[in-house]
Amino acid sequence: MDRFVFVVYSNAFASLILFSISFIFLRTKRPPLSFSLLCKFFLLSLAGITVMQNCVFTGVSYGSPTLGSAMSNLIPAFTFLLAVAFRLENLDLRSSRSLIKILGTLVSISGALIVTLYKGPPIGAGLIKSPSISSNDHLQKTANNWVIGGLFFAMAGLSISVWNIFQAPILRRYPSEITIVSFFTLFGAIQCAAVALIAVKDSNAWKLRPDFELITIIYSAVFGGVVSFCVQTWCIKRKGPVFVAIFKPLGIGIAAIMGVIFLGDTLYIGSVIGAIIIVTGFYGVMWAQTKEGEKGEAQEVDGLPSTSEKAPLLQSRRDEQKWLD
Repeated sequence: MDRFVFVVYSNAFASLILFSISFIFLRTKRPPLSFSLLCKFFLLSLAGITVMQNCVFTGVSYGSPTLGSAMSNLIPAFTFLLAVAFRLENLDLRSSRSLIKILGTLVSISGALIVTLYKGPPIGAGLIKSPSISSNDHLQKTANNWVIGGLFFAMAGLSISVWNIFQAPILRRYPSEITIVSFFTLFGAIQCAAVALIAVKDSNAWKLRPDFELITIIYSAVFGGVVSFCVQTWCIKRKGPVFVAIFKPLGIGIAAIMGVIFLGDTLYIGSVIGAIIIVTGFYGVMWAQTKEGEKGEAQEVDGLPSTSEKAPLLQSRRDEQKWLD
């Protein structure tokens, strides 16, 4: 099945499941909706579903799930940069913690460049014969596809970072995770359908058959749509976007193992080296943020918060409220 059509059906099934759950269990508890909120749901679904999922599936077609998992570790770096840009993150160049954040972000980006631009030999290459001259064109084409796939994965990481950042203030105003995700998937299915109608010329690609493709669509809708989006939204509401980003590095090992076992993927040296560099930079940023959180809690307990720390927080609240209004 065409990847654009797959995304449409996956989100449509997920939306059907979520609206059914919302109607059965939340119809008397659901907060009232406004046109302004629906417009924000529509824009967030554009970033978090339409752009992200289509870029991911296109990236997989050029690269591999392992490459996508490694590149997804750029999400914490992108999230940090966006938080600074929208004045939601306190950045003091005189502080060692802020400098570690900046350095960790740059290290993560450099690791992503290594993953994208340097494929390297496959692990166990010593057992493989040297390629003949006739295979050089194929190797060059594969390397080019690897770079293109990496660029699509980077774009997907940026879009999901935007989704994470702007979902947090919406959850404060409308604290109903299932309802929000229901509209995300509904608007995402509509937007992806518009993309698929333009990109897919073969009408037979839209036919659903009771075979493995249908099972894959249902699996993607349940676990990739309903479970994944609901859990992420629930975690963002309670712990914030950074908490969700902490678990991204786990995807590298999981995707590598699953790809080798089920898809016959080859693990390349460039992916391993780049992933290690990305994770190193990522945990540098996480360490700095944890230390800043501990410092803020200690000052709050002592009742001596500094003026320099209060101003960015108040400014971020005003920015969030302005965006919501």
